[in-house]
Amino acid sequence: MTSSTVEMSAQAESSFDLRSAAIPNFTTLVQARHEVFKGRGSLDAFTRVVESLGTAGEEGRRRGLGLWMVGRYELAAAQLSQYEKADVVAAITRGTALMSIGRYADAQAIFDRLTSQYPEEPRPRGWKIEAQLEQDLAATDADADAAAARAQGELDRAPASFSASAEASYLRARIAELRRQPEAALDLYAAAREIDPSHRSNLARLAALAERSGLDELALQAYQTLALMLPIDRNVLFNLGLLYEDLGRDLEAASCYDIIARNDPTNVRARLYLEDARSGIDMYYDEDQERKEDRLNQILRTPITDFELSVRARNCLNKMNIVTLGDLVRLSEQELLSYKNFGETSLNEIKDILGSKGLRLGMKHEEAVASIEAAARPRPGAAPVTGESTELLNTPIAKLDLSIRVRRAVENLACLTLGDILAHSEDELLSMPNFGQTSLLELKRKLGEFGVTLVVKKK
Repeated sequence: MTSSTVEMSAQAESSFDLRSAAIPNFTTLVQARHEVFKGRGSLDAFTRVVESLGTAGEEGRRRGLGLWMVGRYELAAAQLSQYEKADVVAAITRGTALMSIGRYADAQAIFDRLTSQYPEEPRPRGWKIEAQLEQDLAATDADADAAAARAQGELDRAPASFSASAEASYLRARIAELRRQPEAALDLYAAAREIDPSHRSNLARLAALAERSGLDELALQAYQTLALMLPIDRNVLFNLGLLYEDLGRDLEAASCYDIIARNDPTNVRARLYLEDARSGIDMYYDEDQERKEDRLNQILRTPITDFELSVRARNCLNKMNIVTLGDLVRLSEQELLSYKNFGETSLNEIKDILGSKGLRLGMKHEEAVASIEAAARPRPGAAPVTGESTELLNTPIAKLDLSIRVRRAVENLACLTLGDILAHSEDELLSMPNFGQTSLLELKRKLGEFGVTLVVKKK
């Protein structure tokens, strides 16, 4: 991906005339917004038109719609408040602006009224349910299961026609995620994409969940689609760039960061990421280094839900949108403690989890690679592998044909090869979440087919 595939010429002018164009529905605004963001020139020209409009009457209404189009959601919500009850387009636009700035209760009130007026229209109902869901999840005493149950109740009460919509599939996917059913959620996000390939929220959550599940190609497809939708979400470009880097595609990663840096020269994060990506373009990685990076990436993708946490710590992490160990490692102790209701007890829980994987908060990438590699080295008293050939020990775990449960357990120990598995004892494996005697027997049987065994006791 190059910047030319994402950005049009900066000299391009928008063909949409905000002063006189007919705006019969919200879709017209969405489509016109794409024209406005074709380039820096068209965006600047359109913004000047918006700012020149008055604040009352029809000009005031169009000013509010224009403010939404250029992403000034706070101002758009304020400007459109005087028009929302008499104009459906203004109401929908204000509601989506409120959703964008996290004012979910105000947005829900608008979408509740629109749902009553247009009961067969799926979008207002979908936004209404999502607004309530976001409020439930943002509550101080948030309960993910209760939030999911409430959203499910709303879906059950919706008209039969709503069930076939992209909004319904998207919301069912979110409920599945909250119920810790990632496979079902992925299927539902994919179904919503089939119905509406341009559903931004659905694509964003599909991409994030696919990446956490190790489905890099699916994540890449979703992120690339989002990156072609104007205006581009900055977070999408960051996530796409990071995924490109994980896949060793540093040139494409650099292109993503370059777009952000050129459009926002003060963005320190984009400049740092761009510098790192550029330095990696011509860097040579031998097979051993790639193996070490793979170990780390497997560990960093481990979901937080794989670990036992107190309700307070789990709720805090959910509200902070921290879902994997990788999300945690990027944070410092101070950043966690600054979050409301997150105290020393929760911090110690997090430190224990990371410590069990050889990681810590605020850990640098190079240090994490070295730590994970050291933890994966065979220890004295490990499995009896003396005399085994290097080729046997380097056998990928895929060759063992393990069940999903067992494969995930050994992957969470950063095991990529048969030799990696043999570096761990039966006791270590049995201490893994969702790994019991049945799983152990399966693994021992598969290893036995290769003529090797696990050590029984840790030394």
